[in-house]
Amino acid sequence: MAITAAMVKDLREMTGAGMMDCKKALAETDGDMDKAVEFLREKGLAAAEKKAGRIAAEGVCAANISEDGKTAAIVEVNSETDFVAKNDTFKTFVANVVNQAIKTNATDIDAFLAEAWAQDTTKTVKEELSSLISIIGENMNIRRFQKVVAENGFVESYIHGGGRIGVLVEAECAVANDAAREAAKNIAMQIAAISPKYVQRTEIPEDYIAHEKEILKAQAMNENTGKPENIIEKMIEGRLNKELKEICLVDQVYVKDGDLTVQKYLDQVSKEIGTTITIKSFVRFETGEGIAKKEENFAEEVAKQMGL
Repeated sequence: MAITAAMVKDLREMTGAGMMDCKKALAETDGDMDKAVEFLREKGLAAAEKKAGRIAAEGVCAANISEDGKTAAIVEVNSETDFVAKNDTFKTFVANVVNQAIKTNATDIDAFLAEAWAQDTTKTVKEELSSLISIIGENMNIRRFQKVVAENGFVESYIHGGGRIGVLVEAECAVANDAAREAAKNIAMQIAAISPKYVQRTEIPEDYIAHEKEILKAQAMNENTGKPENIIEKMIEGRLNKELKEICLVDQVYVKDGDLTVQKYLDQVSKEIGTTITIKSFVRFETGEGIAKKEENFAEEVAKQMGL
C-alpha cells in the first residue's frame, strides 16, 4: 500500500512521534494505522517524542579505552534529573553507549544515532534511546561523543565527580609504562580542574590573539593616558602573556606542584622514564555545559497540571 503524506501526518498527530518514525511504522505495517500505533508504542517512540521538549541538562560523561591503550572514546549522555543519572539502568545504557562509541566509524552524532545498536542490531542507537526514555519516563539525549586514536603513544582518561567532567588525553611517547600513564592521568586531572583551551600557544588562532591585543590596548589607553607608546606596548604584552598562560595547558601552573608549570612537570617525567612524553591533544566534556536549564515555578506547574 502506498504511504501518503496525509497518513504520516495523521499518525504523527495521534502519537506525537517523529515524521520519519511514522513513515517507517506505516511502511512496516502496510499502512494499517492501528498496527502502526502499536509498532511505535513497542519501539517506545510514541512516548519518547512527547517528552522530547523537556530540557535534559543533567546526566554523565563516560570514557572507555581499548586494551592496547591506543583508542578511546568519551560520551556525554543527558537526562532531565540527577536522580535518573544515578539510576543503574541509565548507567548501564551509558556504558553501552561508550562501548559502541569506541568501535564506531561515525564522525558526527546524527550518524552515530542512525547506526545499529550493538546490543540488539534490530534497533538503531536512536531507537534504543527512545525505548529507554519510554521505560524511565523522562527525556534523555546522547548529546556528543568523540573518539581518539593515538598513533605514536597512548590515551589516558579521567572522570571527575561521578561523571560530571570527563577528560581524554592523547600522549605521544615511545613507552607506555606505569610512570608514563600516571603522568598522563595527572595531566587529565589538570585539564578537568583548570579547563585549558589549547595544548600550546602555536595552536591559538592569530585572529584570537589580535582581537585580545586590541581589547588590552583599549584598556591600557584608558587606564594610562599620557604614558609613552612603548610603555603601553610592554603592558599589553605582559597582560597578553598572562592570559595565554591561563588558556594553554603546558604553560599553566601544575596543580599538584605550584613550583612547576605543566611543561616542566612533563620534562621531569621525561627524564625519569628516559624518553620524551608530550601531550598531543585532549578532550574535555562537562555535563550540561552550554545547555540553558529551564527554571520551573512549582506553583505554576501545579496550576498547569490542574488546569487552573
